[in-house]
Amino acid sequence: MAEESNRIRSVRLLCRHPKHLNKGSDPGTHYWLIGSPFLPPLTIVSILRSSSSSPDLRKESEDLQTFIPKGFEVIGALASGDATDARAAIDAARGLRKLLYGGGGGGAGEDQPLIGAVSGPDSGELRFFVSEGGNATSLEPVTSVVHEQHPEKLVWENGCLLRCELPIKLPLYYPLNNPTDIEKAYVRATEAVIAKLRDPQAVYLLETFNKTSPDLPPPAIIRGVQLDFCADLSKIRPLTKGDDGFDASSLLCSYFSNKSKAGSEVFSVENADTIHVGVLFSSVGPSSAFAPVAEYLPAQEEASLLVVDIKLDVLCYSSWNLPLRYAVSSLIIPGLIDQLNNLQTSMLPNLLAQHPQLKCYHFSPPGILHPVTVFYELSFGETEMKQVEVRRSLHSRLGLPYDRPLLRIANALDFSKLKNSGIVSLQKGSALLRDVHIGIPSSGITGGTVSLVQGSYEYFHYLQEGYNDSGWGCAYRSLQTIISWFRLQNYSSIEVPSHREIQQALVEIGDKDPSFIGSREWIGAIELSFVLDKLLGVTCKVINVRSGAELPEKCRELALHFESQGTPVMIGGGVLAYTLLGVDYNEASGDCAFLILDPHYTGVEDLKKIINGGWCGWKKAVDNKGKNFFLHDKFYNLLLPQRPSMV
Repeated sequence: MAEESNRIRSVRLLCRHPKHLNKGSDPGTHYWLIGSPFLPPLTIVSILRSSSSSPDLRKESEDLQTFIPKGFEVIGALASGDATDARAAIDAARGLRKLLYGGGGGGAGEDQPLIGAVSGPDSGELRFFVSEGGNATSLEPVTSVVHEQHPEKLVWENGCLLRCELPIKLPLYYPLNNPTDIEKAYVRATEAVIAKLRDPQAVYLLETFNKTSPDLPPPAIIRGVQLDFCADLSKIRPLTKGDDGFDASSLLCSYFSNKSKAGSEVFSVENADTIHVGVLFSSVGPSSAFAPVAEYLPAQEEASLLVVDIKLDVLCYSSWNLPLRYAVSSLIIPGLIDQLNNLQTSMLPNLLAQHPQLKCYHFSPPGILHPVTVFYELSFGETEMKQVEVRRSLHSRLGLPYDRPLLRIANALDFSKLKNSGIVSLQKGSALLRDVHIGIPSSGITGGTVSLVQGSYEYFHYLQEGYNDSGWGCAYRSLQTIISWFRLQNYSSIEVPSHREIQQALVEIGDKDPSFIGSREWIGAIELSFVLDKLLGVTCKVINVRSGAELPEKCRELALHFESQGTPVMIGGGVLAYTLLGVDYNEASGDCAFLILDPHYTGVEDLKKIINGGWCGWKKAVDNKGKNFFLHDKFYNLLLPQRPSMV
């Protein structure tokens, strides 16, 4: 017993200390610790906040059932307080697991150790305790917390994604004199689909989702009769060749591994190998000789038909060592069933009054190692207050900031655009270069701090798309680059406006006369702020300097802008306009450099030519030859677009 009590217990922490665990948080608030049976025991992948203090475990289980992909699961809970609160947290986690996975111990078995964590009410420091299996009385303090240096690699080097899309039409017959019976019809239709998913005649087709690899393994077929549900995924071992020979059900998920990516992979949800799972239903028996059969079911009374179109879209996480048969039976099928039940709960209350339009989306928000799955109601727009509140609640659960649009539909993973090398351009058919500043040489400022634009943008410059704006369109091009940033960060879905559309906007707000449309008149920072306000609802801060010699004095303020707002800045002075992407500033010496994206470039989209020609690069206010980059006899306006505070 002494040896047992003195053993070292270690928790592996993959996520950072969540920002939503603030000092003095509500003592009743619980946070669920998420792990995976495919990772080392007591490994915490993420920490999710409960939907409310003193959480309703049944509601929590319904929310988390489809929110967390199969292959990840609740392995404990966190509360504010001391060891007594750790015991209460473990009890809450055990109760939630029972609802989520059934039985007393849940998906990973009765002997699954659970983690109870507490956050000090004053210091915010985390302490961990472990309860062995179903024994609620024992509570061991964790003596070692390991902070994984490369958490993405641990998760995605050893695992992959499985995705199954399944469109379904549910025919619902209900009597006209008793329309409430439609609920019973919906339940029966759902039960019929679940029975088909588990039917021995159901066939599951698995194939690689990576269409860019030249050497693809052939698809694998798993038949329902071979399916074996296993609640304890951590105890599944690879299958061996038996008396019946080696068939597809004996293959591991690693059969679809893309070996060519080894050693060069960027580990993330977006770059994970994905196995596509298709479902083929069969209503025909095993006999090869059969005749068509029509089944006639006479209605007992006057009835109506409502066909409900739904699309299941399940995303799961699996170890490469998991046999395909278990990947289907213990991940995909339970995931499909959970989504069916979730949709049934969501759609039944308003099925006749307002046919809900629920659609599934998968997200990979920053700081969360695993994907999350959300159903959005599409019958109203993204800016409608109810939808905004749904996203705000999700931001709270995930610990995401409330001033970034991270869970909008435009942020959802688009598997049609995921390739080996990453994500292709979001703008279909776009030939524009993106993020041209990445990889350019350093500024040469000694001891400086670099503050850069956050996120992606597209490089707009003279003569693009055959439009001759040389000599007058530099501010228009800078504005287009800024708007592309707001598009790519999903603050707006509008197309980047043309010169004429920019002019039209200025006329509509009364800043310009109608004759301005189609002209070659210059615009400046003030006009850009008007257009951003009208088209995007974006406000701007404007900095005025009387001479280019004063610009270095604004470096501290510009550095703060890039650190807090992260948007591209337009600099206008005299007859020239530039886009500013960052500053390198030494606060002690005052030395500084400006990362300039020059819209006056007139060549083709050649990154090497642009960088070597200095069209994107660091510029000092005074170079080594004593030449001033910013003119001392001209005033300058700096336009600093502000991020909208939105979710």
